[in-house]
Amino acid sequence: MTGESYVATRPPGWQGQLGGCGIASCISLDGRTIPGDSIARMLTIMEERENGLGAGYACYGLFPERKDQYCLQLFFDDEEGKRSAEELMAGRLDIVHDEKVFIRRNSTVTPPYPIVWRFFANVPERREWRGALDLSEEDYMVELVQYINASVPKAFCVSSGKDMAVFKGNGYSYEIADLYDIGRYSGTLWLSHSRFPTNSPAWWAGAHPLSLLDWGVCHNGEITSYGVNRKLVEMNGYRCTVLTDTEVVVYLWDLLVRRHRLPVEVAAFAMAPSPYAEIALLPPAERRLAEWVRIAYREAFLNGPFSIIVGRSQPEISLIALADRKKLRPMIAGVSPDGGLAYCASEESAIRIVEPEARTWAPGAGNPFIAAVGKGVLRKGTEPSFQGVRL
Repeated sequence: MTGESYVATRPPGWQGQLGGCGIASCISLDGRTIPGDSIARMLTIMEERENGLGAGYACYGLFPERKDQYCLQLFFDDEEGKRSAEELMAGRLDIVHDEKVFIRRNSTVTPPYPIVWRFFANVPERREWRGALDLSEEDYMVELVQYINASVPKAFCVSSGKDMAVFKGNGYSYEIADLYDIGRYSGTLWLSHSRFPTNSPAWWAGAHPLSLLDWGVCHNGEITSYGVNRKLVEMNGYRCTVLTDTEVVVYLWDLLVRRHRLPVEVAAFAMAPSPYAEIALLPPAERRLAEWVRIAYREAFLNGPFSIIVGRSQPEISLIALADRKKLRPMIAGVSPDGGLAYCASEESAIRIVEPEARTWAPGAGNPFIAAVGKGVLRKGTEPSFQGVRL
């Protein structure tokens, strides 16, 4: 990719580069706020994992005074794209406030930069979309966001959840942190990603984190089952427009947890299930559940090497970390000595740089780490797959 910089408009062609990404996250278990400088230090220490083609950050607990409103953060190529998106949203959302997102113009990130704007909105009581009546708030927002991304030229919605936002672009992790002056923000959960792309193009909207509603996902690896996974989410109404395999992971979390109401542990098992030989050794009730999940959600199985960190703000701000069932990509977890902060990252160095005395461990293959603000570490990722799940 030379001579062009794609922001809200998708690149017409690209060539992937093999390599590994860096992911890092931190969550406040006791409710304290975490400054953006901390997550930037965690991510930038893993500089050998990036080549400058993309990086990003997601912050949760970011807008406490507007936590009940949806925050749509968009990229625009120019004012025409901004006007088109605003005209679309004006008739379909109750916009209560909008503002320009700060961009440092003397950054070392190669221009052109997108126009980055955020809109705080409520969903109207009458929710009709292309003939569909009485949609839930969440389904209505999904339809609106995906329509913008697929059909509004020069515009792309990069995050659309409550009490959260995504900051990303083409550049090294330190450049993206500087571009958005990430230290000006603080929240109770941070996700971050530095990029050495596999099979996806280098464009602003395609950088991680990828997000829909309150879901945010950062991914290191390659989803070799992308075709099957994409068919599953598209059959359930999602539109794949981001040109990366990570997109289907975001939609799978939304489909399995929000729409199908599966517990997080069960959704994680569907995406990274145990082999049948191991399932056969489980107690009878767990074995039946495992077999049912493997059969019913066989298209949700994420094949290939991956480690992911996942954020959500509903019903509470939570962090989920999951590695593939063979653990072909690294994942380290840790907790601060006082028990108030928890971390997950590709490398232990990312945790030690901000918490030298952290207690660290390696979550198991296909075994989710789960933590929530105010609730602590709910799963270390070393427990039996369905521990705590009502059978």
